[in-house]
Amino acid sequence: MSKEVYILGGYQTDFARNWSKERKHFVAMIRESVQGALREAKVAPEEIESGHVGNFAASLYSKQGHIGAFFVEADPAFSGLPTGRHEAACASGSIALLAASAEIEAGRYDVQCVVGVEQMKTVNAAVGGDFLGTAAWYELEAKGIEFPFPKLFGKLGDEYDKRYGLKDEHLAEISAINYANGKLNPNAQTRTWYMNKEHALASDEFNGAVGGRVKISDCSQVTDGSATVILASAAFASKWAARNGVKLENIPRIKGWGHNTARIRFDDKVRESKDAEYVLPHVRSTILNARKRAGIADVSGIDCIETHDCFTTSEYMAIDHFGLTAPGESWKAVEDGTIALGGRCPINPSGGLIGAGHPVGASGVRQVLDAYKQVTDTAGDYQVAGAKNVQTLNIGGSGTTSVSFVVGA
Repeated sequence: MSKEVYILGGYQTDFARNWSKERKHFVAMIRESVQGALREAKVAPEEIESGHVGNFAASLYSKQGHIGAFFVEADPAFSGLPTGRHEAACASGSIALLAASAEIEAGRYDVQCVVGVEQMKTVNAAVGGDFLGTAAWYELEAKGIEFPFPKLFGKLGDEYDKRYGLKDEHLAEISAINYANGKLNPNAQTRTWYMNKEHALASDEFNGAVGGRVKISDCSQVTDGSATVILASAAFASKWAARNGVKLENIPRIKGWGHNTARIRFDDKVRESKDAEYVLPHVRSTILNARKRAGIADVSGIDCIETHDCFTTSEYMAIDHFGLTAPGESWKAVEDGTIALGGRCPINPSGGLIGAGHPVGASGVRQVLDAYKQVTDTAGDYQVAGAKNVQTLNIGGSGTTSVSFVVGA
């Protein structure tokens, strides 16, 4: 029995939309995303055998639990379908993908629909920041702290500075690149926003500090959005290929995956890694495990990366953890253009979480969808020429839950 997991297509909502202002419930987001994915993948709703929902905090933002049940509301054909909700903070979407993939590999189901969703604009920034604090150890790291996550990822930058040195100009360049890429993405939240490196470097009333060295321009966005992908076994993908006149070997698949969970408190992570090469060694292991399972020796076999830039410091960390530079030398890949669109290994051609947006439960699914677009040459203006293998990194908490996929044909 083949254990290949194929990606037949997917769909992303427009991350610039405010669904609360439209007076729409998150179920409308799920419905649009799932129906769009079925249409794009040319799969009938009756063919879906199981549904998986990635969501972090609908119980807080929308006062609604039992999120897996809302998948059934996406189409009348789904009534009675087995579904479930998966939660791992900002890695919720990737955990949903892992669960769906495992069920295909086990032979339980042949066709799975995975949707990530988050409606975050139901509350003001201060309340939303407190909700996001539950992705950390709330009582010890977030309770009573204004915007705890910028502060936690500010500490990540401080740790790099302590060990290797870190210049704000490199973080500003990361921000500017992601905003520039976002302008090329028709679904990006910031596609009409203004940003350049000079503005990202500024510390003024338009770009104030929100967490130590982390300023507004260093932050990902508060976003309403959903993304969906359709996964299939080799048996179904073969039939699907025949009826759509394509070759099975040209259909993208999940070639490798990695998944690790570190200590939840940031200070405990740093304490454990004090003698390690990498600041977050479990993130490094996640990346390496995905490539090993994909049969790819090193980062030279990866054509572009979609990484978790919840803050510029997390992307700075990702650069050396992917192996684009030696540990502590991420700045080199920023300065020499490696990570820019058109560089040796572009990072976040979609705009990433900073440029495209970060609906928490959807980001992991959106990353895999963008990887699919890259390897099928359908990414439009942000297409990386000749992309064959794309690697993702999705992080929940302060580097706590890490998931990476390698997508290729």
